Amino acid sequence: MNTSVNTSGHLSFSDLSFPDWMRYVQAQTEVALDRLLPTADTTPAHLHQAMRYACLGGGKRIRPLLAFAAGELSAAPVTRLETVACAVECIHAYSLVHDDLPCMDDDVLRRGQPTCHVKFGEATALLVGDSLQSLAFELLAHPLSDDPQIQLRQTFLLAQASGSRGMAGGQAIDLDAVGKALNPQELEQMHTLKTGALIRAAVLLGALCGDPPDETALARLDRFAASAGLLFQVIDDMLDCTANTTTLGKTAGKDAAADKPTYVSLLGLAGARDLAEQLQTQAVSALKPFGEKARRLTELTDFFVRREF
Repeated sequence: MNTSVNTSGHLSFSDLSFPDWMRYVQAQTEVALDRLLPTADTTPAHLHQAMRYACLGGGKRIRPLLAFAAGELSAAPVTRLETVACAVECIHAYSLVHDDLPCMDDDVLRRGQPTCHVKFGEATALLVGDSLQSLAFELLAHPLSDDPQIQLRQTFLLAQASGSRGMAGGQAIDLDAVGKALNPQELEQMHTLKTGALIRAAVLLGALCGDPPDETALARLDRFAASAGLLFQVIDDMLDCTANTTTLGKTAGKDAAADKPTYVSLLGLAGARDLAEQLQTQAVSALKPFGEKARRLTELTDFFVRREF
């Protein structure tokens, strides 16, 4: 694998194939998380073991991949990208731990292993989520920009994407929607918050780690991320119906079993596929002004459509 880091700390990925680039970022994220999480023997050891269990050893690392890909647009230093990638992944991991709790989705399998509350108990799982959220913002206190105002903006973006106007709000709508028939606009709003908000934050945080893009460029990136986030969710809904539990690493068909509204239940498989194609077109179109610098973001969009897990 041919990568190089120049004297400014910028990582060159230009010679890597997309699969090699993806494996590199996933591996770097794993190494960085292992370093930044409390060690398993740090008191309270049981909590820290559970935090590491929730974060390490699996996952697609979609949000870190997006942060790194967006960072290429602004020549961001790799150390900064690792930090924001881990911050966003901590938020994502906490959301999965809480989503799996009996009071939420009540699931027993995640990434092919017992869910955190099954392995460590419900009380510890609740504290894992709380602690991972706190750790995410601790990481954002690390040097991420030469401009303090930009770093404040990064903190704001992640906070808003995580809270009631983002991921947590989307989960609240999801819980309230069980057994209800949502129209396309309502379903889009739910997933724009629950899934899309953190994906948008990952893209913008990565881009802001380097030479700051102007507001026009950031708006284009946000449009890309909004379409890509919905695209990811549409494909996820399709896989929930068509893939098995072993392939997914989580319980297949659980949305249908829980009578949750999905793009498949609303549009059917063919309709969901058509929507995915429209969203992919919108996402790629938003990237065109960036040219070759957006290569990895474009490749990730294609990966979302082709993925089987």
